Amino acid sequence: MIDKRSAVILFSVVAVAALLSGVALTVYAADNEEEAPVMPIFREWWRAVKGRWGPGGGCVGRLEVSDDYKANVMAIAESDADIQELLASGYSIVGVRPIVTSIVDADGDVVTRASSAIVLLAKEDTTGHAWARVDLDAGKVTKIVIVSRTVIDKT
Repeated sequence: MIDKRSAVILFSVVAVAALLSGVALTVYAADNEEEAPVMPIFREWWRAVKGRWGPGGGCVGRLEVSDDYKANVMAIAESDADIQELLASGYSIVGVRPIVTSIVDADGDVVTRASSAIVLLAKEDTTGHAWARVDLDAGKVTKIVIVSRTVIDKT
């Protein structure tokens, strides 16, 4: 006989699994240009990691990002007017994540490039985070996603 505590734990595990699989499937559908409402934060996360764990791939391990690559991405990001506004309002750049794409040509040769990146920004008081997508070929920021959090403490 299953006691009440075990039943609650089992139900909680199933609920969390259903929630996570729903988010993953929604993000996957959006990434494949299918119609589905997706929060931008999950879509950017999925695009950033799909090269390592996504369809057609396997985990290729951790990527080492050179200081020159980071400096190039940060220079492009910092030259954008909207990013300058975020930096002036208390955000700081906390990371650069390359978006790596691999293309197999007709001869079977594989070309791997990191021609775009995600710049991670965080607000000093931890109430906001932002992601900026940087296109290195075009030399510009193509998208910015800002997520803010408001906490009302009623104690």
